[in-house]
Amino acid sequence: MGWPTDWAARVAGDVCDMCGDPAPDENQWGIRIYKGRTADAVLQRADVRRGYTLVIWRGRHITEPTQLSPDEAAAYTGDVLAVAQALIEYYQPMKMNYEILGNSTPHLHTHLLPRYQEDPAAGTSYPLHPSTTADPTIDAAELSKQATDLRRMLGYAIL
Repeated sequence: MGWPTDWAARVAGDVCDMCGDPAPDENQWGIRIYKGRTADAVLQRADVRRGYTLVIWRGRHITEPTQLSPDEAAAYTGDVLAVAQALIEYYQPMKMNYEILGNSTPHLHTHLLPRYQEDPAAGTSYPLHPSTTADPTIDAAELSKQATDLRRMLGYAIL
């Protein structure tokens, strides 16, 4: 498969789907459930696992957590953990996975992937693949209900 031909532009932030302010509260990928000090959390439409959420760094374009200052790293980690805690309380998974990948979109973000009893890859890494808008999606009404409940838990109100 290989790296995309525009990889250098993606790393530089010239081509970045996750950059830009302000991020919408809802888009083709999901519904924002949290706006923290340094990151937004987006409950994903893709039917990967119940509660699959991306926590996306909202500062300058960076690709690695090592590019954060110590204060930024602490704030970003705090945002990730706040969202993870809400997901754990709401969905009651067996385990929560925290994955910082960026292999297709090199912008700092963390995949929060709840793992359940009926997990098809229990005991090993979950086989994530690059998302497309053609992936199976969660029922829109159900996703909206979950997002509303999680927003309430996280104290995120839409203005």
